[in-house]
Formats: sequence, C-alpha cells, structure tokens
Amino acid sequence: MGQGLWRVARNQQLQQEYGEQWDAGPGLDGDPQDLGMEMGANPGQAPPSPSPGMGDLGGGPLPPHPHPRRHPQHCQGADIYQLLRARRGKAQQGFIDLEMLPPELSITILSYLNATDLCLASCVWQDLGHDEYLWQGLCKSTWGHCSIYNRRLPYGFSYRSLYMMLDEGSLTFNANHQEGISYFMSKGILVDHPKELAKFIFCTRTLNWKMLRVYLDERRDVLDELVTLHNFSNQFLPNALRDFFRHIHAPEERGEYLETLITKFSHRFCACNPVLVREVCLSPDAVYVLCYSLILLSIDLTSPHVKNKMSKREFIRNTRRAAQNISEDFVGHLYDNIYLIGHVAA
Repeated sequence: MGQGLWRVARNQQLQQEYGEQWDAGPGLDGDPQDLGMEMGANPGQAPPSPSPGMGDLGGGPLPPHPHPRRHPQHCQGADIYQLLRARRGKAQQGFIDLEMLPPELSITILSYLNATDLCLASCVWQDLGHDEYLWQGLCKSTWGHCSIYNRRLPYGFSYRSLYMMLDEGSLTFNANHQEGISYFMSKGILVDHPKELAKFIFCTRTLNWKMLRVYLDERRDVLDELVTLHNFSNQFLPNALRDFFRHIHAPEERGEYLETLITKFSHRFCACNPVLVREVCLSPDAVYVLCYSLILLSIDLTSPHVKNKMSKREFIRNTRRAAQNISEDFVGHLYDNIYLIGHVAA
C-alpha cells in the first residue's frame, strides 16, 4: 500500500528481530545449546569445558566476546522504537497497525493512496480511512476548482461524499455533456457562470476531450473565458500552441471551430507577449498564419503517408510568402522546434 507503508513495516520487523536478539542473547538468557553452536560444537553436544591446557585462563571464566553486543540506542522525543515494540504482544500480521503511530505519520502514509485504495484502507482503519483531510486532498487534486470550494460548507459536510458526487458527475459528463453539467449544478458543485465553468474545465483532467470539444463548441462564452485563463508569457510560439491544445483539443477536421480556436489563440498570445510583438513585428494576423503553417508542417513531418517531407528551406519560403514581415531566422526556429519535438496538436 505504498513505499512509505512498506518501509515502516520493514523497520518494525527489523526492530523486533534486533531487539529479540539482545533481550535473550545466547549464553546469557538463551538456550545453552546456542552457545555451543557459537563456539563450533556440533548440534546435540554440550559446549566444551575449559581444560588445563588453556594457558592462563585455566578453569576460569571465558574471555569476553571479541565483538560485544550493543543495545540499540533510543532517540529522544517521540520514541518510535518503543511504539513499534509495543505491537509485539499482538498477533503478528503482514502490515503495521497505523493506529499505533502518531496521527500525523499515519495521515502522511495514507495520503499517497488513491480513492480506491483509501476505501480499502478504511476497512482496516475506519477512523483514519474516513479522515476529511485525506478526502479533501483527493477532491482538490483531481478537480482543482469547484464553486462549492469557495462557499461556506454546512455542518456535517463530507468530502468523501463530495468525491463520490464529483466522480459520478464526471462519468455522466463523459457520456452526455449536457447531463453531466446539469448534475454538477443540481448538486450545488458548480454555478452556471461562464468563468466558473471555465475554471472547472481548466483544472480538471477527468473529462472526455471529445465531449468537452462538443460542449465548448456550443458554449462559446465558456470558451472565451477558458482562453483567458492561459498565460503564454515568454513561451515560444509552438510550445504555447501545444499548451493551448492540451487544454482545448483541436478538431479532427479543418472547419469553422478550428479557425475560431486559432483566432482566439492568436489574440491571446499577442496580449501575453507585447515585447515579442514589437521585436519580431508580430500581429494577431501574422500569428494566425504561423499557427496554420505549424499545423500543416506537423502533419507533413509526422504523417507516415507523406513520403516527401518538407525541407526547412521550403517551409521558410512558403511561410514568408504569407507573412513577409517575419524574419527568416524566426521561421527557421519554428521549423527546428517541430522537427525536434513533434506535432503541435498531438
């Protein structure tokens, strides 16, 4: 159930084995036969007695062991060693009892689990598995923004129940986007405002991109707010276009929706990079042309059906015909980026 839990369990096992060896060391409180084994005697034979031929020792006591045993040192503060040893009286199991550890350590271990594993853990540690802190972290790590996060929560509110509703709503959206959004609003998770819906989409990775594309095509007001959430400052044009299409997937065919996306991206990119606009003489129309050139170049270089790939010189020549104010070096860097990194809309 995670590397952290495995390490704690392994440390417990080592501590128990190490402590048992010193609590009952051979020749002291242990079996005398163990002493015979230590001194080289065969099993079943008594340990050899000292003989007169042993020099100055004679019949005196045995010399000290060349490697004296050392008892484990105890750390100050919270004695984790004693906490682990306290579990010796219980039935030996394959994992440690998290309830024997400090609550902060137990919560930290369980925070590495996903929702499915946390539900299984709650069958063993009911109080820890239903901890609100853990379920709140799962909700906000999967659905980064919801309108309900910013409201005052009622008494008895459960983040575990909220996670179940968010998961149910996401599955509903992936089957039917209209029913999914209606479900979120009926449960009070979202409010019907373009900015709130755009933030929810921007911070969520569980929504089906095909359904999301259909929804954004129908709700252009949400699309406008979603574009403004992107910050393309100090980003190279192909990298910014990849980031844009990572949140707003490009359609499979060229059409009015693709032209709308590129137009909105061009204006947003210029707004985020005023210095680059002045230095390279960029404009929204020039960025629009460059975006189409990058998409066509991506298809040309990555498609197995295209045998004769476009060269760098051909790309520069074709692009500068449509955008004459763009320098040759800048267009050449665009080609290198696509050649080395890949498709802008993959």
